[in-house]
Amino acid sequence: MARARAAGSRGRPGRCGRGALLVCVAWTAGWMLAAALLLRAHPGVLSERCTDEKSRRILTALCQDYRGGALGGDLCEDLCVAGQLRYRRCLYYERGKKVLQADWRGRPVVLKSKEESFASFPPLGLLDGQPEAGGPGFPEAELLLLAAGEVKSALGLELAEGGLGRLGLGRRGPRLRGQLASLWALLQQEEFVLLSLLRGRSPHAPPVLGSCGHFYAVEHLAAGSPRLRALFPLDGAARGGRAQARALSGVALSFLDMVRHFEHDFSHRLHLCDVKPENFAIRSDFTVVAIDVDMAFFEPKMREILEQNCTGDEDCNFFDCFSKCDLRVHRCGAQRTNSNLQVVCDKILRHWFSSPRRSPAVSAPLRRQLRAAVLECAAPGAQDAAPRVLAKLRRLLQAALQELQEDE
Repeated sequence: MARARAAGSRGRPGRCGRGALLVCVAWTAGWMLAAALLLRAHPGVLSERCTDEKSRRILTALCQDYRGGALGGDLCEDLCVAGQLRYRRCLYYERGKKVLQADWRGRPVVLKSKEESFASFPPLGLLDGQPEAGGPGFPEAELLLLAAGEVKSALGLELAEGGLGRLGLGRRGPRLRGQLASLWALLQQEEFVLLSLLRGRSPHAPPVLGSCGHFYAVEHLAAGSPRLRALFPLDGAARGGRAQARALSGVALSFLDMVRHFEHDFSHRLHLCDVKPENFAIRSDFTVVAIDVDMAFFEPKMREILEQNCTGDEDCNFFDCFSKCDLRVHRCGAQRTNSNLQVVCDKILRHWFSSPRRSPAVSAPLRRQLRAAVLECAAPGAQDAAPRVLAKLRRLLQAALQELQEDE
């Protein structure tokens, strides 16, 4: 009997242990599900810590590869030999992307790369077995075809030879093998390709200033932030009154100019799928510059991205670019159903003009008209009226600037 009781007493904790194990498994599964949902909503939460020590180590490795002849670029001498391109601070790391601030001959610049190391990019197989890139027998025509294929993959565009020249394929000189290997790594980065093709063609995109290996440089401009009252660090805007009203009206007009420019001034419409203050900067003349275009796509690529399987409209939302689900075939439509204008009005202009109490330096009737126009612009499903709404907003903002000038 004593042995039976002992056995029973040993059995009962076993049942409790199994119950506790089930509770533990359920608890763990719940946390894993919560973590997965969090990462889907906020993919940057596990971004690597941005440190000066690691950033300097990355650039040291870059220069070692340069000295070994593995890579090249027009900024390598200044970075690795002459000391004319100096690291200043780490701006951010995000999902592999490295963004660093530097000074180049007294000018603040930003160094960017989609990956940390040069070896992370696939090599240019065309260089295998070639004694010297650019020498006799080097298959340059094949190189152009490969580059055109990368541009088609990145942007969805067919480019003529002149367009490829913008990417640096016409360069000749020493270390050409390393330069071509570096160009191949740069062609794997959609933002580099887009900014290179826009260079000299758009006041709303920062030009690529040069490159070394897989890093490319653009001018440094102070990015916006949702923590700033005016969203952007505008001269005089923080003081309020007429100075702020003038600045915000000027910036709003430049946002509208950018929308029109991206809509009409290229062979294909350019879609902005991640509109937030952090992805834009403002020049001293109030020109808006899209400083992060990782999520900007020309029409052919946009259609390719949107046209996916779906069970409802929510499956057809790609960040700020929306489509609709055709439930007959369970496919998202290739046509975007909202626009750059609607998203800019919703995420930027509404912050400034949605309240009639904002911009008290502007007359009350004009403030009310601006508010109504911005809310109409930000409303979903108003695409047919977009040209009329854009023209109305431009007219009202110009009237606000005229009114502010007359009051001085």
